[in-house]
Amino acid sequence: MASHTLAARLATYADGLTFDKLTKEAVHETKRRFIDSFATAIGAMPSDAYAIAKKCAARVSSNPGASVLASGRSSIEWATFVNGLLIRYLDFNDTYLSKEPAHPSDNLAAVLAVGEAVNAGGRELIIAAVLAYEIQCRFCDAASLRKHGVDHVTYGAISSAVASAKLMKLDVTKLTHTVGLAGVCNVALRQTRSGELSMWKGCAFANAARNGVFAATLAADGMTGPAPIFEGDLGFFKLVAREAFDPAPFGAEFGNTDGFMINKTYIKFWPAEYHSQSAIDAALQLRAELKGDVSQVKEIDIATFEASYNIIGKYPEAWAPKTRETADHSLPYCTAAALYDGDVYLETFDEAHFTNAARVAFTGKVKVRHDTTLDARYPKGIPNRITVTLNDGTQLVREVEFPRGHAGNPMTDSEVEAKFRRVAEPRYGKAKADAILARCWDLENLTSVTELIRLFD
Repeated sequence: MASHTLAARLATYADGLTFDKLTKEAVHETKRRFIDSFATAIGAMPSDAYAIAKKCAARVSSNPGASVLASGRSSIEWATFVNGLLIRYLDFNDTYLSKEPAHPSDNLAAVLAVGEAVNAGGRELIIAAVLAYEIQCRFCDAASLRKHGVDHVTYGAISSAVASAKLMKLDVTKLTHTVGLAGVCNVALRQTRSGELSMWKGCAFANAARNGVFAATLAADGMTGPAPIFEGDLGFFKLVAREAFDPAPFGAEFGNTDGFMINKTYIKFWPAEYHSQSAIDAALQLRAELKGDVSQVKEIDIATFEASYNIIGKYPEAWAPKTRETADHSLPYCTAAALYDGDVYLETFDEAHFTNAARVAFTGKVKVRHDTTLDARYPKGIPNRITVTLNDGTQLVREVEFPRGHAGNPMTDSEVEAKFRRVAEPRYGKAKADAILARCWDLENLTSVTELIRLFD
């Protein structure tokens, strides 16, 4: 197998990444991402999508198997799917913005399931998590998929597969085959995030991660994969990315000067699509200026950048959402809800809330326009400028580029804990929430993944 291919480079990097090569900042951030992901997963447990998925998973038993959060055990692949759905479903998990946007903590479901199945320790979980972030985020920097109608989770099948193979301790040859198996058959359509959105929006990466685990499992027992998967005449570069690319050096790889990608990703402060976070922030500031009285608001103008406009700002369905998934991917609705209610949280996306006649009417006051002068500031920032016009003609303006949680305005450890406690304590109580947090903050010394996951039963 050619040693100069991108698949071989990924395999060599994964094989050589050890805990002692990680920075203390990357290790600490990984702990924060597990806490954050458990928070988003708990918040999604009342969802219909979770009920459907765990019912399907319950039909399957496996040896080895893995734990489904708050729902017994199943196969490694099904545990990855269900837990991945939970982490992603509320659109509250972390984000990375580049040529291709992504939610890299989606990889953690595979890390947990495979880690449990192979009896990995906490340090091995951390290595695998950092590795997955490196691959997915560096690929997102290298080439856009959405411009070709391909969904970002296509990269996630590869990153989840390599993280799984690392936990399985596969050698470089089998790691390379893992990449080929994951890369050849997991191209996802961007229709997932177009128009009126369905439950699948929160499942798409869970499926990619499940397939990544499947690829690693096959490679572990000797299945070979197509090669060269990226450079081939009918490979990933030609048919999917439609351009050849060579990702920048990975963390701890020769030539790397900017650390690990996990430290460049963003934790969400509000449970809504990330490009709306700065608009929500600006709207809340404007509400404070209005002292909570929005009765005199005549019009709300949102000036936004290309990615925001095309992903969450242009579809007519965004002004009168009929599903939770459409609502949390609606720039006009999220902004209007922040201004109208003074908060954006889980209940903001309940059907009774987004179909409320008064809120629908208020959302109707929103106009969204693509301001090309903002484009150059993305993806370093996510600039949204909100102008509120009152009935008397007064105009109030707020612009936010780095909302709370962005790498340029990061949440503190206390804020990450508070996010976790807000969803965990009503369901599990303070004592169990304390226990989960303690295990996560001491993750490098964890000896049993099952012991951690059983705290969610």
